Amino acid sequence: MTHKTELEVLLVVVDHGSFSAAARVLGYTPSAVGKRVHQLEQRLKVPLLVRSTRRMALTEAGQRYAAEARDLLARLQALEEEIADDAGGLRGTIRMTSSAALGRLHVVPLVVRFMQCHPEVEIELLLTDQIIDLAGSGFDLAVRSGVLPDSSLVARKLNSNRRVLCAAPAYLQQYGVPQDPAQLGTHRCLRLSREKQLSDWGFGRARGGMARLGSGFSCNSLEALHAACCAGHGVAWLPEFLVSDDLQKERLVPVLADHAEIGAGGGIFILRPEAAFLPRRVRALADFLADRFPEIETVE
Repeated sequence: MTHKTELEVLLVVVDHGSFSAAARVLGYTPSAVGKRVHQLEQRLKVPLLVRSTRRMALTEAGQRYAAEARDLLARLQALEEEIADDAGGLRGTIRMTSSAALGRLHVVPLVVRFMQCHPEVEIELLLTDQIIDLAGSGFDLAVRSGVLPDSSLVARKLNSNRRVLCAAPAYLQQYGVPQDPAQLGTHRCLRLSREKQLSDWGFGRARGGMARLGSGFSCNSLEALHAACCAGHGVAWLPEFLVSDDLQKERLVPVLADHAEIGAGGGIFILRPEAAFLPRRVRALADFLADRFPEIETVE
């Protein structure tokens, strides 16, 4: 049975809602959990929990104490890990996330190389196109592309995120090549399900007015849109890291290249929650990605 401080026991009770649930997690008896919380309340001379037959809740003092103490414990744990790291080679677990296409093509190869250099580091990588709450979900790092929103996350730019409006030659042969953004209203437009306006495709804002996108296929996955575009089902605005090889081999053809706004795709960033102490292994991985992230070749 691992020894826990009174504070740690209290936080487990808060997280699991009862002494009995906390006891199962900690490997204690419910009476031992209750005793540790009672000792803490006696030392502070204030009740921290309100107990009833149906529920257990923090008092106002308990809410303040638990919130501040949780942050202090996290900082202490990070400091202890950093000191341990400094005493030897990198070790421990790094939890990170990336969008699916970007992760598969560019993040995974670099993560594998990093682990080969540091065999005592374990990396848990979640590939998803959903935006993850890093701090709330316990992630150390994220690699994301697009326009960076205002947030409390610490951001470091890895690369530009140039996007290309493109289509398969067979589609353009059948439906014609649009010569102006306004003509996209007559084309089948393949787009992310959350992108509804033409400005999301990098057109219109600098030239006044908004043109309508034609109906087509929408999906929350860039890789699915890429596949549909290559199959000749329409026009798509896709990141260059995903289509550069297709453009070089002419499986896809750029469209309206002279009309796109420079920088409309934002950038590729590595993000992390703000932290008073950053474990050395996390800092090392962030530096590794920044130093080795591939330059995405521009295809005109």
